[in-house]
Amino acid sequence: MILCPARLEPIFSPRPWGSLSLAPFFPEKSGLAEPLGEAWMTGSECHIANGPFAGKKLGEAWPEMPPEWTGTGANRSAAFPLLVKFIFPEEKLSVQVHPDDEYASRHEQAAGGRGKTEMWYALQARPGAEVLVGLKPSVTREIFERAIADGSAEDCLEHVPLRAGDAVFVPASTAHTIGPGLVLCEIQQNSDITYRVYDYNRRDANGQARPLHVQKALEVMRFGKQSGGKIAPVRIQEAGAEKTYFASCRYFETARWEFSQPAQMVSLQSYFDLLIFLEGSGTIRWDRENAAYAPAQVWMIPAALGSFQVAPGSRTSLLRTYVPRQPGEFGPGLTQRGVSEAEWSRLVYR
Repeated sequence: MILCPARLEPIFSPRPWGSLSLAPFFPEKSGLAEPLGEAWMTGSECHIANGPFAGKKLGEAWPEMPPEWTGTGANRSAAFPLLVKFIFPEEKLSVQVHPDDEYASRHEQAAGGRGKTEMWYALQARPGAEVLVGLKPSVTREIFERAIADGSAEDCLEHVPLRAGDAVFVPASTAHTIGPGLVLCEIQQNSDITYRVYDYNRRDANGQARPLHVQKALEVMRFGKQSGGKIAPVRIQEAGAEKTYFASCRYFETARWEFSQPAQMVSLQSYFDLLIFLEGSGTIRWDRENAAYAPAQVWMIPAALGSFQVAPGSRTSLLRTYVPRQPGEFGPGLTQRGVSEAEWSRLVYR
């Protein structure tokens, strides 16, 4: 079996709140007639660009991949576990919530039966840009129902200002929306189940409103103590790279790597991982082979690839994400490098 980093080709999704230009990340998507809201980087319909599965859609290739590619902990009978998106909002998204696994398995089998926990990383943020994540402490179900009815649902949510480089964790069952003026990288469970409660009375070209899902939203929404919001990351300097650890939950673990010199990495054995290139260009080198990388690319690293190197031609920033064997998998490594247990434990969501 040939093992090599494999680049995934994005697909683009129109959204009424999206942008008419996705530059500089996707400069070919400029001057658009219809707004695009999302670039799906690891969707089932995304094609694999190189390697033994080149030309196949990810959804077709995933069940065929051996453990050397997927990792010994992967479930190939289910969908590819991680969905990475770039999001380009020029208007507010709907006020919405996603179900957890338990609810989705009972009520949404036709849509995959998988809940949606996610995190956002801000690639760009104009002054004043914000997201709304989690309900205010005083908001009860009855208060929120009244707010939906009178169009003030977003007043019930906590405002979270964002700057480039900030990250936000959004567990399933958390009410939220995203404001304009941002470009976000979203890492999430591979699920597209969304329950909208308010959509700002938008209409499509035919005068039709998008459907709302108020009853389901109220059934899954978390009232009382909230667990999402802006992440206070942990940063360390190691072997010429600055590493910023953002979040670890049962679905994904994510860190940012920034470096100007070659960065040595090792694949995970138990699971594949994904490199999401944010800025910079250069080459990925492995086993006397190499491939060029560029911004707004996602590369799948086979679990058994072993040692490889990311050699930048210019300063590079990337997100490295994978499915951990258990939440907080990076904890022991961080505490051995001088990070207190209290610091890293705040990144762990069980």
